[in-house]
Amino acid sequence: MTDFDVIVVGGGPAGSIAAYEAAKAGLKTILLEKDRDIGYPVRCAEAVGEDGLKKFMDTDPQWVAATIKYARLISPNDTSLRLPLPIENGLILHRRLFDFALAQRAAMAGAEVQTKAYVDGLIISDGQVGGVNYQYFGERRSLRAKIVIGADGVESRIGRMAGLRTALKLSDTGSAYQVSVANVDVEQDVIEFYFGQNRAPSGYLWIFPKGEGMANIGLGVVGKGVRDVIAKDLLDKFLTDRFPKAAVLTAVAGGIPLAKTLKKISTNGLMLIGDAARMANPVSGGGIISGMIAGRIAGQVAAEAIGAGDVSEQGLKEFPARWHKEVGRTYDIAHRISNSIREITDEQFDKMAWELKALPPEKLNLRRVFTTAAKHKPKILLDVTRAFAGLIMQ
Repeated sequence: MTDFDVIVVGGGPAGSIAAYEAAKAGLKTILLEKDRDIGYPVRCAEAVGEDGLKKFMDTDPQWVAATIKYARLISPNDTSLRLPLPIENGLILHRRLFDFALAQRAAMAGAEVQTKAYVDGLIISDGQVGGVNYQYFGERRSLRAKIVIGADGVESRIGRMAGLRTALKLSDTGSAYQVSVANVDVEQDVIEFYFGQNRAPSGYLWIFPKGEGMANIGLGVVGKGVRDVIAKDLLDKFLTDRFPKAAVLTAVAGGIPLAKTLKKISTNGLMLIGDAARMANPVSGGGIISGMIAGRIAGQVAAEAIGAGDVSEQGLKEFPARWHKEVGRTYDIAHRISNSIREITDEQFDKMAWELKALPPEKLNLRRVFTTAAKHKPKILLDVTRAFAGLIMQ
């Protein structure tokens, strides 16, 4: 006897979409979130592409902090390029409101939601995942289910407890530090990216507007840079130099998975989605839309497998197949792009930026960036151009 058809562990966008899809299909579903509130604390820069979001829901102005039309790229020697985004619009979200809306949507579809529910064990019998053990306001609880969906983030324990290999190589790991600040003067339709080994070794620094006088400002370092520097120290220096009057309202630090999707993302009675399965964009580290795509697939596959009476790994085989068809193969290419970007020297960044800077503003567009990159460094610089161009908003 099971308590639920589906247990979803993790109340971020990936988990909420999975719970929504499962509940919508008529499955008895519960969503367990370890924090007190859905959507808090905010753990990312909060940027998505509007086109990607429209595949799931209409945009609600309440959870949109800024609409982005341009990206400004600043090379190591401070050469600045302003490019139109190669998508309809970028959106900077109020993640707390956005995540809450997604969880509310799941609840309205019929899913039960529990916060302060910390899952610390799986119920496994004869190699089949069949539920979870968790702490709920100091009380030990257990729930049984036909399928468990792990959406518990980059620090996921669900996959490890199920015996899946989830370890990250240092070269595929980023360290990020971000602050939300007030009293800053930034353009509200422009996102900014700063590059350079002295600013963000093998990574980049970002400024995302969040409304008048407000912004998310963060920095991520990758691979070897994680060992050699502390992201917070670099960002503190940047803030002192660029925004000396900024007031820091919140700060968050954490790891960023920049790896390929795990080789194995499902097993008997279990599917992993979002950061738990390393489904973030390997170039940018962004994972909101890709996590939502994975959540939708997982919820749908859960309904199909339960309907067919087979929740074994074989019965869940459509989950990895659909993920790789829709997103995974593209992200495998993005992983190669990410590795190429780390080979770029500051001098190469600057050379490309100077040549593009000489163009009239009306000719500085994505096509011209591709042309310039291909002329100088057909492989590496073309990869950088692609990273600049569109992967940033996933």
